[in-house]
Amino acid sequence: MAGRHLRTRKLSSPAGIAATAAVGVLLAVGGTVGAVQLTSGEPAADSALAEPSVVAAPPSTLAPSPASPSASPSASTSPSLSPSPKVTPSPKATRTQAASRSMPRTTSPKPKPTATKTTPAAKVVDSGSCGASFYDEGQMTANGETFNPNALTAAHKTLPFDTKVRVTNPANGKSVVVRINDRGPFIAGRCLDLSRAAFAAIAATSFGEVTVRYEVLG
Repeated sequence: MAGRHLRTRKLSSPAGIAATAAVGVLLAVGGTVGAVQLTSGEPAADSALAEPSVVAAPPSTLAPSPASPSASPSASTSPSLSPSPKVTPSPKATRTQAASRSMPRTTSPKPKPTATKTTPAAKVVDSGSCGASFYDEGQMTANGETFNPNALTAAHKTLPFDTKVRVTNPANGKSVVVRINDRGPFIAGRCLDLSRAAFAAIAATSFGEVTVRYEVLG
């Protein structure tokens, strides 16, 4: 077999040298550009492969995101975000009526007239008519009392002390009850000597003596 050999073509003209140089520059530039593209593209491909795909979760399962730093504190801590407590109305006061108040009202009973105690009329044990006078000198009475002209007392000759006698003036119908505490009078026609106050109750003291009707009360 005939041996194969390479022929080396020598370019000796300037135009050939320039064309050869231009081809070399193009090849060098093209290789550099390709290398740069490959170098810059590899991370993008790797990151795209390494980054896991994010699957959107349902709204109910998403955790609440923390407040953004740019959000104002009032928006995150405002009390209006929490539900306000319900105001429970205070119970109305109820008035319990007493059992006696709930019963039907009846007409109040009319007050009964109070029975007045009536003093039984004194029993008349003796009566008569005679002349009566009066005296007002300060002295001791027959029963040992000091005479008081302003008290309703009288003197009699025989009636027991402390006996009550009703003396009436028939001329005007006035009467007075006196208590016997002294003796007298010792003048004919007179049976009673009244104190000044007792005589003034049935007649004027200017008369000095009047005819009276007496009743001895038992």
